[in-house]
Amino acid sequence: MLIIVFGLVMTTLVTGCNTVNGVGKDVQSGGKAISNTAEKVSDKM
Repeated sequence: MLIIVFGLVMTTLVTGCNTVNGVGKDVQSGGKAISNTAEKVSDKM
């Protein structure tokens, strides 16, 4: 499930970027989303 979500996030990031600066911001946002998801899963364990 997490792999599917990660794939969708990466697809959105790649298609939504117009500049190198935009890529950096999008990757950072994606990393934060993944980190938050991992923390939520960890808290439930």
